[in-house]
Amino acid sequence: MSLPYEQQASSALQQLGLSIAEQQLDQAAQQAAASSWSYTHFLGYLLDAELRFRHEKTVRLNLQFANLPYQKRLDTFDFQQQPSIDKRLIDELATGRFLHEGRNIVFLGPPGVGKTHLAIALGVLTAEMGHRIYFTSAIELARRMARALAENRLSREIKNLTRPKLLIIDEVGYLTLETTHASLLFQAICERYEKQQPIVLTSNKAFADWNQVFAGDAIMASAALDRLLHRSTVINIRGDSYRLKEKRKSKTVSQEVIAEK
Repeated sequence: MSLPYEQQASSALQQLGLSIAEQQLDQAAQQAAASSWSYTHFLGYLLDAELRFRHEKTVRLNLQFANLPYQKRLDTFDFQQQPSIDKRLIDELATGRFLHEGRNIVFLGPPGVGKTHLAIALGVLTAEMGHRIYFTSAIELARRMARALAENRLSREIKNLTRPKLLIIDEVGYLTLETTHASLLFQAICERYEKQQPIVLTSNKAFADWNQVFAGDAIMASAALDRLLHRSTVINIRGDSYRLKEKRKSKTVSQEVIAEK
């Protein structure tokens, strides 16, 4: 004789791997009976907690394997200190629309103006939307691909670089790449472009100087920019470094204290 459906419900949820729904089954059933819920309302309520739990787990895993040096958020960025940035544009990026459009985001500007903060914040936001992300500096990416090339597994490494929904490449142009490294960075950009997978990139170099990024190869630099900028939003940040501002502020405070003495 088969068990009544009421008794099967708990074990069925366990077998289906819906552990959170199973834990809330009795409480949800009592609330449904007391409030005269419809069957679909009861089912939706029961599954909502399960879905929220799974999403939170996905976000944790996304951030755990993202290789972020630290976490930053858009709401902690001081836009008043960088008036050259159009906050409305950043708010548009925060919708995540660029992810589905395969649109690259390029932050240009001198060191210390918040490029990496914004890049990481967009990465965290992407992870919280349920997507995989990966952060790397340009030199780290090139060295990683060079190791893969030496070990005859470059195609697998390139495939790994297209798996995350968003790839963040930081500090492009801070260190000069040798010819092989420049070529490998170019391959990574090309592969992401072909798959319409977006890149968030930060650089201290104006586009006119990108031949320096690619080991003096103007043709490779032009080809890389052609792919990066085909579908892109470019944000050029002008202003002083946060660190220099803090240093000047600290120095001013110290001088005032000495003067008071």
